[in-house]
Amino acid sequence: MSAITAPAKFSGARTAARTAIRVAWFAGALFWTAFAVLEGVNHGWLAVLAALAFFIAPDLTFLAGLRDARHTERGQLPARAVPFYNAAHRALVPFALMIAYAFGPITWAPIFAGLCGWLAHISFDRAFGYGLRTKDGFQRGRR
Repeated sequence: MSAITAPAKFSGARTAARTAIRVAWFAGALFWTAFAVLEGVNHGWLAVLAALAFFIAPDLTFLAGLRDARHTERGQLPARAVPFYNAAHRALVPFALMIAYAFGPITWAPIFAGLCGWLAHISFDRAFGYGLRTKDGFQRGRR
């Protein structure tokens, strides 16, 4: 086996693994979306509003770099917005807040619905190939 053909054999396995991971993220996205809808149905318009607001909110971090947007390449996020974007797009953050909510003294359904919407957003992003950003503002693993 030559050194030239070895990577070609493994690239198919890598592609299959990436596809499996994206399918898993998509299943998670459907789960969290359904959970947010269920919370809205069970707890009213305020829960629906919170779920929608938290579904949209992570992408509002783009506004932090709006001033520098004209100086970036296509697909690049301005460096000023990267820390905010990455913080808002880490699945561990809303998941940890869900655990704190479950064991904490506060029991207000719109909070949980919002966290479901936030996790749905992150899961959809990962399913469609959008991940965290490098310090330069590019998608990790895409360059």
